[in-house]
Amino acid sequence: MSRAVQTRRLKEHIASLETMTRFVLATLALGSGVYTYLGVRSLLDGSATLVFFAAVIYSVSVSVAMYGFWIYLIRFLPEMRDGGSRLALVGIMAVGCAMIVAMSSWLNAAALAGSAAVEQHLAVTLEDYTADLDQAHGNALGALSLLPDIQRASERFARLAADEQATGALTGTSGSGSVVQLLTQMSAQMNELAATIEASRETVQNGFTEGQSHLATMRGLVSAPGPIDQRSDQFAAEAVKLTGVIAALEQTSIAPSVMRAAADLSVGFIAPVADGSTGDLAGRQDLVMATIRTSVEAQSKALADAAGEILAQPKVPERRYVPLTSAEAVIRYAADFIPSWAGAISIDLLPAVLVGVMCVVHAAMRRGEDDIEEADRITAGDMMRSLDLHEALLARRQAAARLEAAQEQQQPAASAEPVPPSAENVTPLTLGERKRSDP
Repeated sequence: MSRAVQTRRLKEHIASLETMTRFVLATLALGSGVYTYLGVRSLLDGSATLVFFAAVIYSVSVSVAMYGFWIYLIRFLPEMRDGGSRLALVGIMAVGCAMIVAMSSWLNAAALAGSAAVEQHLAVTLEDYTADLDQAHGNALGALSLLPDIQRASERFARLAADEQATGALTGTSGSGSVVQLLTQMSAQMNELAATIEASRETVQNGFTEGQSHLATMRGLVSAPGPIDQRSDQFAAEAVKLTGVIAALEQTSIAPSVMRAAADLSVGFIAPVADGSTGDLAGRQDLVMATIRTSVEAQSKALADAAGEILAQPKVPERRYVPLTSAEAVIRYAADFIPSWAGAISIDLLPAVLVGVMCVVHAAMRRGEDDIEEADRITAGDMMRSLDLHEALLARRQAAARLEAAQEQQQPAASAEPVPPSAENVTPLTLGERKRSDP
């Protein structure tokens, strides 16, 4: 195919696609305007009429601006021949694309994936609250891990008291004396501490059950059908209730009370006076009670250290649910909605592809025109117009030649010597006619 034929066909295709190009640009601008309207409407507050007209005006402005911007570029950029002008228009197109993304694309993304983004925000918040509830429940139950040690200590003191009373295992003399009383006293204190810890189990379990109930409600709101705004409001209400439950669980922990009770075991240790009937028995009782005191101090330190470790666990951070609009949610969770963002941006910037196509086609046409001869650039229409112009010029020349010939024929007759008039051919003028004829 010759360069001339290719260039001519490209020109014909551009002319035939003129209407289609306008239709494509108008359709894309209209589609972007519709989704912009949906995105703007979710951001505005006020009466329904005010929101409607404000959203319509904004979306129409966006559509008109986009159509005008791309129609200008698709007209002028392909015609630029020098590199400076072409680069300047490309820079302008880049700035315009950034402005279009700023004023329209993020709203389009909000319209396409706004509800899903808000649901994503609810789901992430739900996971955070679930972790907080589990942590608060674990902190509240931390003191229960001390219960087996306390029960073992109580049983040990009770067993030693029983052995001392039955066989005199500690002092060598059976019977109920000061050592038995002390061991019984320590066993009773351990039992009281164990009962206090055991009583907190039901309170903690009730709080945890209530928190799970709120979580179940929130989990249902995340995936339930219906408008996302209403679900978000209900989710916020449940989040407030759950926050109260978590705070109550934090305060329910029995670990501080265990730590104080463990300290009281050694600080408040009161040994009874040895009541042995003989000095030797009384001395043995004092020796055993000193040993018991040492054991109680060791037990107290172990419980206090264990309670301190429980109290040193990280506290549940304060959390407050912050509702997000669909546009804010789309921006915050943009990485999770890349396809929606791609579609929202593509519908705005797709005309740039058409501009690029037109630039390539015009460049090919110019290369073809530079390579072909001058005569090959003439179209059939140009030839017809040239023939018509040639015939018109030829007819004008022929008319001018005929006029010149007629003037030449009249020239000899006009240049001949005039004949003097005879007397009989002269008509005398009257006096009035003479006056009128004189200057």
